Amino acid sequence: MAPTATDPDPRRWVTLAIIIISLLIVVLDSTVLNVAIPTILRELHTELPTLQWVLTGYSLTFATLLVIGGRLGDIYGPRRMFIIGAALFGIGSLIASESTSVGMLLLGEAVIEGIGASLMMPATLAILSNTFDGPERAKAFAVWGATAGAAVAFGPVIGGFLTTNYSWRWSFRINVIVAPLAIMGALVFMRRRVVATKRQRIDIPGALLIASGMFLLVFALSEGGLYGWLRPLRDLDIGGWNAWPASRSLSAVPFIAIAALVLLAAFLALESHKERTASDPLFELSQLRHLGFRYGLLTTAVLAMGQLGFLFVLPVLLQDGQHLSAIESGLWLVPSGVCIAIGAQVGGRLTRTINTTHVVRAGLALEAVGLLFIALAVSPNVTFVGLLPGLVTFGVGLGFASSQLTNVVLSDIPKEHAGAASGANTTVRQIGAALGIAVIGSLLSTQMVRNATSGIRSSSLPAGVKAQALDQLHHMGVAFTAPPGVSSADAATLRHSIESAVAAGARPALLFAATVVTIGAALSLLIPKIPSLGRPATSTVEAFEVFEPIDVDPALID
Repeated sequence: MAPTATDPDPRRWVTLAIIIISLLIVVLDSTVLNVAIPTILRELHTELPTLQWVLTGYSLTFATLLVIGGRLGDIYGPRRMFIIGAALFGIGSLIASESTSVGMLLLGEAVIEGIGASLMMPATLAILSNTFDGPERAKAFAVWGATAGAAVAFGPVIGGFLTTNYSWRWSFRINVIVAPLAIMGALVFMRRRVVATKRQRIDIPGALLIASGMFLLVFALSEGGLYGWLRPLRDLDIGGWNAWPASRSLSAVPFIAIAALVLLAAFLALESHKERTASDPLFELSQLRHLGFRYGLLTTAVLAMGQLGFLFVLPVLLQDGQHLSAIESGLWLVPSGVCIAIGAQVGGRLTRTINTTHVVRAGLALEAVGLLFIALAVSPNVTFVGLLPGLVTFGVGLGFASSQLTNVVLSDIPKEHAGAASGANTTVRQIGAALGIAVIGSLLSTQMVRNATSGIRSSSLPAGVKAQALDQLHHMGVAFTAPPGVSSADAATLRHSIESAVAAGARPALLFAATVVTIGAALSLLIPKIPSLGRPATSTVEAFEVFEPIDVDPALID
């Protein structure tokens, strides 16, 4: 006799393993290529602004389609969307791994992989939400959170290792191997869902509004520092077309941001109307009545802002301030990745004895303290040992908060809406990450340039070298290198000024990140206590999961 929806799924732990391996390749893809930029530039004979569209494009496509991908999972089933997403991800990786041009890499990585990831990520959360209950649910989300957090930290290490010892192309070839295995595992081990109610229509206008609005918003947040927030810093070129020349008085970024807000406001108005008239909205705004979902999303955005700000500042400090290689700086971050994994598991176990919301709050507090420790340890002569207490505290706190916060966000959401809710959860993470990198990155760059300018002007360098160095500093920022032709003594003086300036800029940036996470901890006080995260089926509609195919219309089976 096949188990019913209320019975524990005997294959649930295999399902979790499939989800975690798939999540790993999706998250790694957002960071693993950063350390390979110089190699890719040489192999594909391109320039950095062109390649940057590839690196940014994956995140743009991913963030743009998350809510749509989650809603498709609600309509057609998360298992089906997971399989389709994994197939697209594998195809995109294959194209990217064999790229002979930037255009081919852009198609595989930024477009096809990004679409696949936007289908896979919400599906992973929806599948976990539907498969696990009670203490096991907290444990499953702890593993999910540990994997997502650690993958971000370990991405540069893995990318540096593959690029140095093999090829950057192996960053994609691994996906080509894993994606088919994930599909086969999903077909064999994941539960099928028979939809017992009328299938809803896809909200095409809503999908177009949120896709275009999210694309423009994430682009403005992530690229404002490159093209200028108000004053243009460079031409905005799209496919060889100069869409916005740097000679204009205002940058394109504020106009793009305004357009994004208008489109998203139109999306909210449309969804509100569709929900009132029962016209199958893409996202039901009434789900925000669940306080855990509403304030959990807000806390998630702030948490991601602080986390990604940290992961942006520290590599700059280590590589441009301490002149470590990409692999060396990645290895310095290993303790935080390990502690994220440990913290997530400990946090999952703590939910058995204390309220899950308390675990999230404790994690946010530890994360803020860890960032404070790191900021205080920052100096031109910073050492690994000096950073270690902060890295450990930050990692444990992030493990506590990140894993169980997702659990809290989805705790009150009906299972038939878990996909769209999961998409919204990941979307606000992406927005928070983009905003964190934009604001904290700008703060780091501004403070670094200001301190370096002051140091160079007050130095004993010849006037000609000073003028040349200052001009190069304002063009290159934290990527400054000594101008060609200067003496070794002058180069050493410039190097010392830059090292001191990077450390001086990193400290306020990290303190700002700590402040942001502290605000997140305060916001988490608005999240209600959740006495139990296990939910029995509340209606006959929820009791629909089976293991073997049954004699129904194939169009209704996921």
